[in-house]
Formats: sequence, C-alpha cells, structure tokens
Amino acid sequence: MPTPDQKRETIMKRSLIVLAMGVALSCTACAGGSDTDKVNGSISVAAGQPATDVSTVNGAVRIADNAQVKGANTVNGGITMGDGAQATQLDTVNGSITMGAKAAVSGEINAVNGGIRLANGADVKGKLSNVNGDINLENAHVGGGIETTAADITITGSSKVEGGIHVQKPSGLNFSGSNKVPKIVIGPGATVSGALDFEREVELHVSDRATIGPVRGATVQKFSGDNP
Repeated sequence: MPTPDQKRETIMKRSLIVLAMGVALSCTACAGGSDTDKVNGSISVAAGQPATDVSTVNGAVRIADNAQVKGANTVNGGITMGDGAQATQLDTVNGSITMGAKAAVSGEINAVNGGIRLANGADVKGKLSNVNGDINLENAHVGGGIETTAADITITGSSKVEGGIHVQKPSGLNFSGSNKVPKIVIGPGATVSGALDFEREVELHVSDRATIGPVRGATVQKFSGDNP
C-alpha cells in the first residue's frame, strides 16, 4: 500500500509531465496555450468535442454538461465536471474536484491538497483518493474504495462505496491537516462494503440505518436521525 508521500510523489510526477509539456510549447503557445494543454490558463471542454487528454498548470479544467475527456490533470487548479460528463481519470495538485449529477469517471480520481465532491448519481469505477480536503458523496458510487490521510469524509443518501475506506497514517514531511482528527460520517441509507481500515485516530459516525464492512482501528459511534 503506497504511503502518503509515495502517493503525492506519483501525482506530482504526472503533474511534472504536464509542466514539461507546457515548457516545450512555442512562445506563442506559452502565451495562450492550446485548447488541451496550457500554462497559466484554464481549459473549458464543450459537449460534442472529441474526447482527448486535457492538462493545465495554474488554471482550472471545466468539463461542460454531457462533455467527454480522457484524462484531466491540473496543477494549482480545480476540475469541474458538469452533469452527465464523462472522463477516464482525474488528477489535481492544489485543487478540488467536483462531479456533477450522473457524471462518470471510468478510472481513478486522485487529489493532493484538494477536496472531492460527487453529486447525485455520480459514478467513479476506480479508487477515489486524496491527502487533504473534504470528501463528500451524495447518492453517488465509488467502485474502488476511498483512500485519504487527513480528509473528513461524508457519505450520504443511497451512496455506495465498494472496496472500503482506508485512512493512512501521516508520514514523512508534516503537511497541512496532518494533525487534525478526520471525521468520517456514513449516513442513513449509505453502504460501504469492504474493510474500514484506520491507521490513525478518527471520529467514526455510522447511522443505525447504514451498512458497513468490518472496522479496524476505530470505534463506531452509532447515531439515529439524519446527522450525528
């Protein structure tokens, strides 16, 4: 299992590739960037455009309703997927990721220093992971489990997480949020199958109407009603 430092290193390597691509652009391209690769600029993808990889440094990626991309990668910027949008994989460093209603990612979502939000009906086939930043699922699905180091996690409605939850112990250099005790809330109607594995102290609140797998490293605090 990769450590938080290894996870950050992997995402940073991807991001350095993006940066190298930007440096390799001509001076004209560096001023504005292409439609799919930019330095110091945001990218917007409209519905109906051919699916391709998009990447930027110091800018956001905005994927419109029902639009499609392959991979989307940002450094110092967030990724927003509109309702019904589709992607293969999403990666950010210093930026949040938001999936609209019924948006779909066929691979993984990875973030460093950024929150992740999945709206009603959003679907991630692979793993969803970050280091810092809140993770929120609202009637959403994650097929490959959730992994974090310092995120608060809130799973509500009919959300279903397959592959469990893994909260890693901070290691290596101290980073923002590492000393905060993560709060995990699994609300009424939600399901987390697979192990809930905690390598550090957490607050684990589970609705008496939720379904979860075995818990290691934390004590379940049961609650009734909509919120703990």
